[in-house]
Amino acid sequence: MSGHPAIVDRLRAAGLRPTRQRLTLGALLFGSGIDRHVTAEELHAEAAARGSRVSLATVYNALNQFTAAGLLREVLVGPGRLYFDTNVGDHHHFYIEDDGTLLDIPADRVTIAQLPDAPAGMNVERVDVVVRVRR
Repeated sequence: MSGHPAIVDRLRAAGLRPTRQRLTLGALLFGSGIDRHVTAEELHAEAAARGSRVSLATVYNALNQFTAAGLLREVLVGPGRLYFDTNVGDHHHFYIEDDGTLLDIPADRVTIAQLPDAPAGMNVERVDVVVRVRR
């Protein structure tokens, strides 16, 4: 675990045990310091390309655990097309339909004039705007 001290600290701060698989995937997700949008399949392929033997099921489990711990944010762009975003701050997305790329839109660049009231006993957690574009 000494190879990724920042990742170990980040996982522990989120209440997650730094297992070998979580460290491997955490290094891929957070190691560059650049915000990323990845699918589970893309992350699995990256891990395999670096010689890590992590199953796709383990990748999905880790991504879901990272999301529940607040380290990632899910972005659903369509049926069966789920991305995981390392930028958990308030923002929105352009989705380039031609190649499946997501680009961040700063929150202050989108104005929502009015939302309906949440159903009884519920609160609005977050509003996600995905603007679909083509080249």
